[in-house]
Amino acid sequence: MANRLTTLSENTASARPRGLLAEWGLSVLVETEDQNVVLDAGASISAARNGFLLGVDWQRIDTVVLSHGHYDHTGGLREVMSRINKRVKVVAHPDVFDAKYIQMSQDETPVYIGIPFQRAELESLGADFHLTAEPVWLTDSVVTSGEIPMVTDYETIDPGLCTRRNGELVPDPVADDQALFIKTDKGLAVVLGCAHHGIINTLRHAQEVTGMKQVHTVIGGTHLIRASEMQMEMTIAELKEIGVERLGVSHCTGMGAAVRLAEEFGQKFFFNNTGISVAL
Repeated sequence: MANRLTTLSENTASARPRGLLAEWGLSVLVETEDQNVVLDAGASISAARNGFLLGVDWQRIDTVVLSHGHYDHTGGLREVMSRINKRVKVVAHPDVFDAKYIQMSQDETPVYIGIPFQRAELESLGADFHLTAEPVWLTDSVVTSGEIPMVTDYETIDPGLCTRRNGELVPDPVADDQALFIKTDKGLAVVLGCAHHGIINTLRHAQEVTGMKQVHTVIGGTHLIRASEMQMEMTIAELKEIGVERLGVSHCTGMGAAVRLAEEFGQKFFFNNTGISVAL
C-alpha cells in the first residue's frame, strides 16, 4: 500500500463523494505500509460517518494519536472507537485529560472545551491509553512529536486558553499539543492537529526528532487564524527557508491566513478539506 493521508473531518468538505460532513475540528487517517494511524477524531460524528463514505476499514487501524485535548479533536472518539471495535493504542500527552476552558475576556464565563468523555468510558470502548510527553516511534518511519518546545519568539499560546489547577483557572500552556511525523523518500510529511505551539516550532522539532532536514509535505491546522502581520511574515519566510514543497491547510488556519499562504506558495498550496487524499 502506498503511503497516504486522508482527511476524515475538517471545517469544509469536498464535493465527492457526495454526503461528506464538514465540522469544526480535524481528523486525519495516515496509512503507511506497516501502520495505519488516526490523528484526532473530529468534534462529533463526522470522522466516523465520513470514514464510511471514504471506504475506511476501521479494523485495520493500529493506533489513534490525539494532538491535544480540545473537544474539536476528541469529541468524535466515542464514534471512532465504536467503529474500530477492538483494543487499540491511543497515544497522547499526560495533560490531554486536563480540564480545559476558553475565556477571551474577564467578563465572559469560561466555556469548557476539553475532552467530552471520561477516560473510563473510552477505555471500555477499547482505548489503551499511552500517555507520555516524549516522542513515540510507532514504526521506523512514523513518530509522534511528543511535547513541542517553544523556540521562536513570534509564536505564542492564545491567552484565552485556560485550564483548572487546584481549583483555580490559569493560562493553559497546551503542553499536550503535538503532531505526527512521517519519513518518506521525498522528505518529511508533517500532520498538524492545531499547531498551538506554532507551525515553525513544530517543523523545527520534526527535523530534530527525525534527523531529516527536508520537509516535503505539511497538512493540518496551522493556528494562524489570529496571527499578526509580523507572525505571518516570519512564518512564510521560515516555510520557504525550510523548503516545504506541499502545504495543505485546514481547520484553525483561518481564511485570511490561507489566502495569504496561497498567494505566497502558489501551486504548492491547497485547501486540505474533508475527503482530500494525498499520496506521500
